[in-house]
Amino acid sequence: MTEAPSFPHPPSRPTIRRLSGHVIDLIAAGEVIERPAAALKELVENAIDAGATRIVVALRAGGTDRIDVTDNGCGMSRVELELAVERHCTSKLLDDHLVQIRTLGFRGEALPSIGASARLSITSRTPESDTAWCIRVDGGVITPPQPASGPVGTRIVVTDLFFATPARRKFLKSARVESGHAESVMRRLALSAPHCAMRVLLDDKVLFDLPEQSPISRAASILDTTPDTLIPLDEQRGAVRLSGFACGPARTRATGSGQFILVNNRPVTDPMLRTAIRVAYRPVIERGRFPVMALHLKVPLERLDVNVHPAKTELRFADEAEIRSLVIGGLGRALGHGSKGGGGIHASFAPRPSIVYPPRPPEPRETVTSLPLQTTQPTASAPQTPQAASRQGFAETDPAFAPAARAPQQPEALDPAFPLGASIAQVFDTYILALAPDGDLILVDQHAAHERLTHERLREQYASGGTLRAQALLLPEVVDLPRREAEALMARAEDLAKLGIDLESFGPGSVLLRSVPALLGAKDIQGLLKDVADELASDPDLDAANTGSFAHHLDAILARMACHGSIRAGRRLKPEEMDALLREMERTPRANTCSHGRPTWLRLTRRELERLFGRVK
Repeated sequence: MTEAPSFPHPPSRPTIRRLSGHVIDLIAAGEVIERPAAALKELVENAIDAGATRIVVALRAGGTDRIDVTDNGCGMSRVELELAVERHCTSKLLDDHLVQIRTLGFRGEALPSIGASARLSITSRTPESDTAWCIRVDGGVITPPQPASGPVGTRIVVTDLFFATPARRKFLKSARVESGHAESVMRRLALSAPHCAMRVLLDDKVLFDLPEQSPISRAASILDTTPDTLIPLDEQRGAVRLSGFACGPARTRATGSGQFILVNNRPVTDPMLRTAIRVAYRPVIERGRFPVMALHLKVPLERLDVNVHPAKTELRFADEAEIRSLVIGGLGRALGHGSKGGGGIHASFAPRPSIVYPPRPPEPRETVTSLPLQTTQPTASAPQTPQAASRQGFAETDPAFAPAARAPQQPEALDPAFPLGASIAQVFDTYILALAPDGDLILVDQHAAHERLTHERLREQYASGGTLRAQALLLPEVVDLPRREAEALMARAEDLAKLGIDLESFGPGSVLLRSVPALLGAKDIQGLLKDVADELASDPDLDAANTGSFAHHLDAILARMACHGSIRAGRRLKPEEMDALLREMERTPRANTCSHGRPTWLRLTRRELERLFGRVK
């Protein structure tokens, strides 16, 4: 007979007691101030809310040893200083409804939390006062305000962070890691307040020193680029507005650290918004890479809940589907139009006028036969073969692509409606060298560029057809799934049928698969279906065609078709074919990168050439 397991004797019945104010403050400090960067964020947000136009931040050991924040804001009086270090005292809430929140801070927890776990000194002066006042808090012990010297504004010094909570201090990372978090916080806050000059020092070294700037200049500074490389966004849907600036798909990072998102000027790290960004960029960047951008959402205050987390970096939208759709659509349209210099193109969608090209030396070599132009669109819903798709747009017989007389012209004579200019040579039978209207040199990878053009044509044919042709399975397959995921699939059965996936319910937790998309074939279709089910179960508002699993499989097939159906590196092109390729790139959305996320063209400016030859430094 098996002996029953023994358990420790339960203690006497616990009783409920009221925690001391000091313990309450320590608990609150653990929620609000998790690391030096969190304390820094709260202090700088207070400075911005105070109307500062200049903020200076000095850190030591990533903020663990010392955080010094000085601003020229409205300051605080002696009475306000005493209230500022008490919990839940704030000047930022005008009523008790927590709806019309227009400031970055509002909870009244930051300063008391910092004072409970560190040594806090606040020196502040209002414009009306002839003296400043200083108050100190050491591990929750408050020293009454004393007169002090100081200009209008506020200076807050935090030392020995977490000395009163050694367990928290023990779990801090190295000074280098904490410095990285602090710099990231300051860059996000600097982006949210371009009207405010900001100077940040780390161990007496200047991290950045930004003057008061326009939004685009501040975005360029934070994203470490120049304003002319940024793609502007300005989309409105009802009362919600999406604005900001994005880098082209040629500029990506290995992590999401280059994505800056503001909601009503508040820096946030919302997972739904990051997912929307990933969906928008999926067709134009390599998988595993992250785009670089600074986005700003303006949402009516009553349709947004910012009181979700003590750190205030998470929020809830009243209509997440509307926000997601706006971000995906807005970024998609911006990437489609492109931007000069940022890996993008100022494409002209007007009727194509004739263009005068610079003179070209005679071609003594043998050239290939031009590709015939297909003037009619296919009627079948399934994409046409890549070989047929690749033939569109390259023929000297097409009047629209026929070159004009090549009279000698200066670069200024080139039509600015064609930013990629006129081809002047082919290098290594792989790269097209062109002269832009402003005199810059353009280098085009002919295979990568044509691959993107073919890919977009196949994608457009799929999208215009509305459905994918289905391939019936000889023997239907039973796919076993968790009940929640099976229900999510069946809820989207109609959408999946348009994608060529015909499903029937087959009892709790199972579905019967009768057909698959002909374009994808039956290879690992169960794995695809399980991935799609997982995404749909996680986000019920997601359209089946927009799940990363399906889109990735489909896009991979289209990309492979486009690659095999495109002109190859090493093939000689006629002058007319090169010019036709440039014109079609200017008209095609997302022509800045190939299907694998690599750039299709590069720009070499006069200054860059002069730097190569040592003319300028």
